[in-house]
Amino acid sequence: MASVPPPYFSPSSVLSCNTKPRIISSVSSGFKNQRFSLFVCRAAAAFTNLDADDFRHPLDRQNTLLLRAIPGLNDIGKALLGTVSEQIMLLENIGTSVLVSENQLPELHHLMVEAARILNIEAPDLYIRQSPVPNAYTLAVSGKKPFVVIHTSLVELLSRKELQAVLAHELGHLKCDHGVWLTFANILTLGAYTLPGVGGLIADRLEEQLFRWLRAAELTCDRAALLVAQDPKVVVSVLMKLAGGCPSLSDQLNVDAFLEQARSYEKASSSPVGWYIRNAQTRQLSHPLPVLRAREIDEWSRSQEYRSLLQRAIQVNSVQKG
Repeated sequence: MASVPPPYFSPSSVLSCNTKPRIISSVSSGFKNQRFSLFVCRAAAAFTNLDADDFRHPLDRQNTLLLRAIPGLNDIGKALLGTVSEQIMLLENIGTSVLVSENQLPELHHLMVEAARILNIEAPDLYIRQSPVPNAYTLAVSGKKPFVVIHTSLVELLSRKELQAVLAHELGHLKCDHGVWLTFANILTLGAYTLPGVGGLIADRLEEQLFRWLRAAELTCDRAALLVAQDPKVVVSVLMKLAGGCPSLSDQLNVDAFLEQARSYEKASSSPVGWYIRNAQTRQLSHPLPVLRAREIDEWSRSQEYRSLLQRAIQVNSVQKG
């Protein structure tokens, strides 16, 4: 059975319920004993003129600017993201996986193609890898087609709609040009420790800012997941299962109860002491806490911004069909 990629070669993953992030883990889906529908998204409106800034989270914008303003960051990135490092990551991730295509796991292929169509982006390659750790991640290597990897345990944990939401989350990273930054952040925060003399200093100074950016990027990609699912409960269900789901309990999980839990967390952390504990709890995480992500996506699904995007897509699709 394939093991989880070692930290140095672990590209950034997406949807994740994590402890201190050295490997960024993700989501899983309830595909067990199910057969895919080949037309899962036929009713979903496609966003023909969608721009990344149409759904980018404000914290993503803010923290990307802060990250780019760090002196010398680009030079460090060029040194760490060399040809050899990229090739190692590429071979590490595709050498032990199965490439999904029209002739290989075609239902999974269809889920990816449909999600890409809805987000108006070219579909990347998709690989499935044997692993007991529910996870999905994206790797963008310069000069090569980006690809997404999902773990078999993820497929076992989620429903097909939830799994497609995960794929959409990954596509959100590519739509927003996160892919290279995610790969860079992983190598920098993990590999920088191995640079003689300056590695520890670099990592200490950049780690907190990088993880702050990663957490903000995740909020953006949760929005991409909602744009494809077009049902906030699907995305919240993914986050709930990441926090405490397993295939045998899936039919007993309650999305509304999890959202109420998210609201209670927000209330409990609103006091000065709660605020301090919350910051300490999340500061070294690569992903926001699942309850915080659930609250964010629930609120955005009620916003005028999301409703306008969806209405625009519905109108364009109606004209095209007419």
